[in-house]
Amino acid sequence: MLELTAKPLTPEAFAPFGDVLDARTSASFPINAGRTQRHHDLAKVETLGENGHTLINIFVSQPVSLPLNLTFLERHPQGSQAFMPLHEERFIIVVAPPGESISPSDVQAFVTDGHQGVNYRAGTWHAIQSVLEREGEFLVVDRGGEGNNCEEYSLDITVTLSE
Repeated sequence: MLELTAKPLTPEAFAPFGDVLDARTSASFPINAGRTQRHHDLAKVETLGENGHTLINIFVSQPVSLPLNLTFLERHPQGSQAFMPLHEERFIIVVAPPGESISPSDVQAFVTDGHQGVNYRAGTWHAIQSVLEREGEFLVVDRGGEGNNCEEYSLDITVTLSE
């Protein structure tokens, strides 16, 4: 059983797995006659393979209990997958680098502060959506199209939060 303590999410710590989406730390500029601030180009959307296209979805997730017990991680080899909370929902992120298998020593856990989202790079192993405290709504951008774009890897993981 792999035991992890989720650490605060930072762009530097998450860089091997994808992008942190956070308007508070991104470059921005005014548009719409100065009435809107555009936080531009926050992540690279990957839609690999033939006939791939970008999907925009809303996921509604039920809260998890702690400690969080997981039995697998999943990956999407043909496209990135971004999750942005719509109502300041905190969530746990469990990730491992791309590859055919997962080394337990490479698995990491993070917890968002409710303002942050993530964009998993194509092929990055990650846990299923694990929202804390209350039901969560997330804007999700990922790949649609032909081909198998979801694979699972069995692994027993327990995640706690640091004090």
